[in-house]
Amino acid sequence: MGLSLVLIRPVAGGLPVGTGQLPSTLAPMLKAVTPAVVNIATEGSVRLPRNPLLDDPFFRRFFDFGDIPQERRTQSLGSGVIVDAQKGYVITNHHVIQYAQVIAVTLQDGRQLRASLIGSDPESDIAVVQIPPENLTALPLADSERLEVGDFVVAIGNPFGLGQTVTSGIVSALGRSGLGIRRVEDFIQTDASINPGNSGGPLINLRGQLVGINTAIIAPSGGNVGIGFAIPSNRVKRVMDQLLKRGRASRGKLGMTVQDLNPNLARAFGADRQGGAVITQVASDSEAWTAGLKPGDIVTMANGKPVYSAHDLHNAVGFLPAGEQVSLQIRQDGKSLTLSLTLAAAVNVPQTP
Repeated sequence: MGLSLVLIRPVAGGLPVGTGQLPSTLAPMLKAVTPAVVNIATEGSVRLPRNPLLDDPFFRRFFDFGDIPQERRTQSLGSGVIVDAQKGYVITNHHVIQYAQVIAVTLQDGRQLRASLIGSDPESDIAVVQIPPENLTALPLADSERLEVGDFVVAIGNPFGLGQTVTSGIVSALGRSGLGIRRVEDFIQTDASINPGNSGGPLINLRGQLVGINTAIIAPSGGNVGIGFAIPSNRVKRVMDQLLKRGRASRGKLGMTVQDLNPNLARAFGADRQGGAVITQVASDSEAWTAGLKPGDIVTMANGKPVYSAHDLHNAVGFLPAGEQVSLQIRQDGKSLTLSLTLAAAVNVPQTP
C-alpha cells in the first residue's frame, strides 16, 4: 500500500515528567499560550471548469442541459496563531483560506471575529489574516535554526473541528524535503499528533515560542501514523514580512538550473568530491551568467550553509526576495571560489534558482 501525503486540515509522543529540569506539567505554559491559538472556519466558492459540450449547438439542440452550476460552494476548518496582538495579525496555511470569501476566527474565550485577508502565498502555504486587535494574546517566534532533533514540541489546533486540542512529541527530523508538497521544502518533522483541522496551527517549544506552522501529515490510510510536518518559524517570518509589506511573496532567481552531484556526474565533470549541487544550465544575461558561473560548476555552500544536494540550494535561496544578496561557494575548474550575487526578480513562479 502506497503512502499518501495529506495537507492537514503525527502517534503522540509523551513528555518525560518530574525529572531534572523538565517540568512535571505543561499546564502553566499552555495557559499562557493557548489564548493565541485560534480556530478558523471559511466559506467560499470555486469556479468549475466548463464542459465544452455546453457550447456545442448540436448537443444543445438534442439535449436539455438545464441550469448547470458554474460554481461549487466550499467550506474549510483549520487553525491559526496570533503573532501580533497590537495589529491583530494571524498566521495560518494558504490552503485553509484558499477559496475563502468569508473567514471567521474563533478565539479561545469564545469570541467570534470576522477576519480580512492580508496576503497569501501558495508556494510556501503561508497566509496572513487580520482580526480586530482587541484584548489579544500573541505568540513570540523562536529561531527555528536553533532546533535540534529530540527537542520537545507541542502542537495546538482544531483537529476534526473538535475545538482546541493540545498534543506533544519531539522534533523527529529537520530539513525534510523531497515530499512533493511544495517546490521548496524544508520541513520540521514531528511525532506530535497532528490531524485534519490542525492546518495552520502552531508547533511550539517548551518555552511557549512558535517554532513552526503545522501543514501536512503522512497518512497511508487517511489516519495519523505519527509523521507530521511543520513550516519552520524562520521561513514563516520571512514570508509573513513580505505579505505584510506588499500582500504577496516576492521570489528572486539566479538564472540557473542545478541537480544533485551524483557519482556519474562527478566522473563526467571530473569532480574530486561527491555531494553538492552541480550547475547544468545557465541562462544568458542572468545574474549567474554575469558572475561567471557555468555548467559543471559545483555549488558547495550557500549563505554560509553547506550544500549537499540541489534541495539544499533551493532551500537556501528559494524564498529570498529579488534584490537580496546570495553568497555562493563553488568549485570551478578544480578551484574554490566565493561569489556574491544579487537575486533578480522572478517573472513566473515556480522556477529554479
